[in-house]
Amino acid sequence: MENHAFWDHLPLLMRANSKDSVESVLQALWRTRTTGLDAAGRRIIRDMLQLQNDSELDPLLVCLRMLIRKCVYENTSKEDIHKLFPSEVLPELQRLLTLLLQKFQREWREDVLKDQATLPRLKAMTWNMSTSSTETPEPVAVINLRLQNDVKFRYDDSEVKFQLDRDTLDSMLRSMHSVAEQLSETDDPLNGQIPLENPV
Repeated sequence: MENHAFWDHLPLLMRANSKDSVESVLQALWRTRTTGLDAAGRRIIRDMLQLQNDSELDPLLVCLRMLIRKCVYENTSKEDIHKLFPSEVLPELQRLLTLLLQKFQREWREDVLKDQATLPRLKAMTWNMSTSSTETPEPVAVINLRLQNDVKFRYDDSEVKFQLDRDTLDSMLRSMHSVAEQLSETDDPLNGQIPLENPV
């Protein structure tokens, strides 16, 4: 997550009315880590953060999910969570997110340990761009996940599609490159167990 543009979306959290609102966003992302947010959940978070559309929301959710993953699936100690943020992230935002991630880190790690026997293991991730239709050629990101199902000892392929506003396309591509780099570099204390989740 060295790419500075990756962090540009975090200030949107400052639109929340309270610390409790930001906490609710993080908890919602954790609850939906294996399914992705449904339309109702996305609408609630958009309203909570006073966002106009998904083109603002999606990059923020990708960034927050990456932060959660680093805290839960990587060997990040509670005391080192604040080191995840580069200097350009507002100090008050760093403090708030650090406190919340510290608050939930142990609970979320316990959830993972309970679930890890049934979670598929992510073995590879690729993506490409296509258009939604010939009539309205809006860009669509197509993400292909190859998962090892430890219970059935076989590989499953899964495909996730989501539409991008042209203004956010470059930012999302940079974010996805960052995701791939982090997955390739992860030394996971939980044996690589990563839940299948919609990127947003």
